[in-house]
Amino acid sequence: MLRRDFIAGIAGSAAGWSLAARAQQPAMPVVGFLHAGAPEHMPHLAAALRQGLGESGYVEGQNVAIDTRASDGQYDRLPMLAADLVSRKVAVIAAVGPAAALAAKTVASTTPIVFVSGGDVVRSGLVASLNRPGGNATGVNLFTQDVESKKLEVLGKLLPTAASVGFLFNSNNPAAAGKAKEMEEAARALSRGLHILNARTQSEIQTAFGAFAQVQVGGLVIGSDPFFDDTQRNQLVSLAARLALPAIYGQREYVVEGGLISYGTSLAGAYRQAGIYAGRILKGDKPADLPVVQPTRFELVINLRTAKALGLTIPPGVLAIADEVIE
Repeated sequence: MLRRDFIAGIAGSAAGWSLAARAQQPAMPVVGFLHAGAPEHMPHLAAALRQGLGESGYVEGQNVAIDTRASDGQYDRLPMLAADLVSRKVAVIAAVGPAAALAAKTVASTTPIVFVSGGDVVRSGLVASLNRPGGNATGVNLFTQDVESKKLEVLGKLLPTAASVGFLFNSNNPAAAGKAKEMEEAARALSRGLHILNARTQSEIQTAFGAFAQVQVGGLVIGSDPFFDDTQRNQLVSLAARLALPAIYGQREYVVEGGLISYGTSLAGAYRQAGIYAGRILKGDKPADLPVVQPTRFELVINLRTAKALGLTIPPGVLAIADEVIE
């Protein structure tokens, strides 16, 4: 009897020790993934974020969890989604897109933020400066606003006789006004006519393409935007093909799907860097001390099958500087 009581006491104590040990273990940190588009449409980018976390020593399901909130292009939902992540006490928010980054910055006064954003991150108030962000946010600045004019220049080399081109942008994007202004200045410098149209929904994209066809633009620059890049990428490529409009995009993903040409920063590289920064913050680094990463390399990708379908000959000089050619 005494032996049974002794064994039962040992077992009970062991169970108590086990419960106490689990109670003392720190909870698994959670990275909130706030996206202005639909990340499931480009799973390789979410994989790049996980890769960056892994390089910092964090593996999803083992020592970190990822909680995703996406607005599917409905930017007005982002503040609510950001507030939800804050209420769940995530350790850091990885915010993709200018609207997502600003929404996180507005509702998260102390939660660290790592952004992947175009536009002017200093002027928009995301950081105090690129080298010393100074607040609770840092990340990767894609400089999409500056790249738009370069896209116009590249398209001009493919279409030297085109009298005018179109520029499609999403006015819901906080960086939109700056992009439109820069495009106007670039078109004047190149002595090229420019038709600027705004599209915030799928139906508005359809209407805009019809308007571009009606005024007979020679080509089209698609502004970089999470709603375009994720949710409506296939629609944009399909409409350009249907109307035989040579178009240039900001990411290679468009060209892989049949778009003509792209020029811009590697999104996968940006997501990976965001993951690295998120991991460093989980280890104790402060966003205020992590300089905003600025891309030093831009990709030029060309789809020769699409060029042939459009009856275009890519100049040898453009082919020579292409980072990737899809045949």
